Parts: sequence; structure tokens; C-alpha cells
Amino acid sequence: MDNERLSNPGIISSDDRIDIALRPRLLEEVTGQDQVRENLSILLTAARQRKEPLDHVLFYGPPGLGKTTLAHVMANEMNVNIKITAGPAVERAGDLAAILSNLHEGDILFIDEIHRLNRAIEEILYPAMEDSVLDIMVGKGPSARSIRLKLPHFTIIGATTRLSLVSSPLRARFGAVYRLNYYDLQSMEKIIKNASIKLNIRADENGIREIAIRSRGTPRIGLRLLRRVRDFAQVRADGEINQTVSVDALELLSIDKAGLDDVDRRVLATIIEKYHGGPVGLGTIAASISEESDTIMEVVEPYLLQLGLIDRTPQGRLATRKAYDHLNVPYPENGENSNEPKQPNLF
Repeated sequence: MDNERLSNPGIISSDDRIDIALRPRLLEEVTGQDQVRENLSILLTAARQRKEPLDHVLFYGPPGLGKTTLAHVMANEMNVNIKITAGPAVERAGDLAAILSNLHEGDILFIDEIHRLNRAIEEILYPAMEDSVLDIMVGKGPSARSIRLKLPHFTIIGATTRLSLVSSPLRARFGAVYRLNYYDLQSMEKIIKNASIKLNIRADENGIREIAIRSRGTPRIGLRLLRRVRDFAQVRADGEINQTVSVDALELLSIDKAGLDDVDRRVLATIIEKYHGGPVGLGTIAASISEESDTIMEVVEPYLLQLGLIDRTPQGRLATRKAYDHLNVPYPENGENSNEPKQPNLF
């Protein structure tokens, strides 16, 4: 199942609670995302100078890149409290009213998966974001009446992996919208090295670099792989991580040099060997490898697109020449494949 994948950037195990202790507290401690950090620095400094609450902020991008971490950093920088909830958790207007009425001046409300808020909740959120008021209906039928409650000035920080699913009216009420991108190799090395120091893990530069290379540019995955390589080193290598130990541990975990795991390779193999390189629809791929379409679209596909291993077209997904090379499959130079269906190599 996808939740058991080490390369799943979602939170999958109690081990991930360790990541909370490894999170940076201040903006100067954040590694990577240089443009976002610079913009946030200006936003925070200006708000502190004016002694005003922050404007509403929306972060979007693939999971595991630090949207929640940045929300906590902003709260620490402004020296205010942060309340955390998620879009699916706010089911009724009363839930939102209870959350908003407990906020204090300048507090931050972080809403994860904000694209999953239902439209009725969003309608209540609009005046709260714009005018710091809460309109609630009391009673039912002819006796129902609207009550407007004054709220303290607060900040909403939203996070989403699917910006297109955030309604236009809600998106327009955020004063700042930032995209988080995959981290470069240098940033990943620094993140993993800092984590190894905090966790008292003995690791040399080459061992750290090997983990960083296979971390898919995602800190959450990098920290998870570091812990698994630590376990391997403890049992089979006297507790010290070097390049050989990292390679052996990650190969045992079926994570290759590009950071692809078994599911990623099965997706590529299905497109290439069963559907002759594509185009093939997302639902067909999902059915062929017994995975959910949403899993492939949100977890597998973004990284394959980032590496240039697949192309997304109106007709479906296409495997690129790089994908053929990665799986050591001959690329059809004439652009034609045999019409004879093949069984995919599912590794």
C-alpha cells in the first residue's frame, strides 16, 4: 500500500514525529526555498515594523516540502500563537466558529489541505478574512436571524497540494501566494547533515550525499531515509554511515539512484512495456498496477515530471527517452512499437 512507501512524502509513521524536533524555529535557520524565504523576510519585517498582524498567506506545492514548517516559523518570528486544523476536519459552521472565536490578536490559524474546505465553510471564512467578523445564523425557519461577531485581527495561513482546487474567491483573499519547489541537492545535503548532527548519527559527507541524491528533493523523505539508513548502519556497519552503507541500505529498500522506488518504476514500466510508451490515461495506469489514481497524480507523477521521465498530454501520459534509458529499455528510434501487447515488467 502507498502509505508504506518510504518515498511517500505524506506523514506515514510515528517516526515522523521526530521531524518536529528537527524543524527550524526561525527564518534564518530555514534551508532552501531562497525566493520564498526572501519574500517572507520582507513580509515579516514589514508587519513587525507596522506592529500589525501578517497578511493572509497561501503556500502550495508537492507534499513534504515544508509548508507546515514555514507556518510555525512565521508564528515564531511574529511571537504569536498558532492553531492548526485541516480542511476535512472543519465539517460544520460551528466548528469554524469555535476555532475563530478562540483566536487572539495577531494569532495564526494554519489550515492544511485548504482545498478540501466545503463551500459553505468558505462563505463564512470570507468576511472573517476580510473584515475580521463572523456571521452566524441562530435558529431555524422564520425565526432564524443572523448575528455578527467581532473577531480580533488574525492571520490565516493555508497550505495545499492542489492549488487548482482552491476556489477563486478564496484564493483572491490571500494577500501572498507562494509556491514551494523541490529542493536542490546542496540544500538536501545541508538538511540531512543538520539532522544527523541533531540525532547524533555518525555520517560522512559521501554517505549524506548518497541519501540526499535519492531523497526526491523532499526533506520529509530525506529525513525518513536517514533514519532507515541509520538502522541499517547500526545492525550491519557498526553504526557509521558512509557511501557504501548508504548505497547498500537504499538498494535494499528498492530506492534507486534517481530516488525512484518500486511503484515509480512500475508506472514507467507499464507505460513503456504494456502501452508502448503511451499516451495512456491515468485511470488505466492506476488499474494496471493496482494503485489509486489520486496517489499516482499527487505522489508519483510530480516527481517523474520533474525528472523529465514522463510527459503529460491531453491524450494521456507519455514515457520520454530518459524513462527508456532509466529502465534500460531500447528506445524505438522510428517512434513505432510492435502492436503485440506486452506484459509489463513489474520488478
